[in-house]
Amino acid sequence: MARKETYKGLGVEELKSMKMEEFMKLTCSRDRRTLKRLNQNPGFKRLIEKIRNHIKTGSKKKLKTHVREAVILPEWLGLTIGVYNGKEYKNVEITYDKLGRRLGDFSHSVGRVLHSGPGVGATRGSKFVPLK
Repeated sequence: MARKETYKGLGVEELKSMKMEEFMKLTCSRDRRTLKRLNQNPGFKRLIEKIRNHIKTGSKKKLKTHVREAVILPEWLGLTIGVYNGKEYKNVEITYDKLGRRLGDFSHSVGRVLHSGPGVGATRGSKFVPLK
């Protein structure tokens, strides 16, 4: 039996046809507050208009943004957005499990650092480590 993907019990068509106020009821309070204050964040508002225009025209051009604090909306389902992490644009594919989260959650700005063992001359104590 194939598993049908839903977001809080709602399918694709229901989500895409949903108005902003209806989606806000499904999100947490922090995201509701952000969505209510769209006029105070012109970057996020511009991104929403840019994505709506992209969907309307059916453009194949890749979307890029620096707005990492943008809340992912249901009308963006299926899109791939390049999110800037301070060095490069990381592709974020919008799926059900990402709805209501932030774009920056999926484009990490800090990578994992793996250090090797201390080398000769790294510290004063390494002077006494025998070489092979």
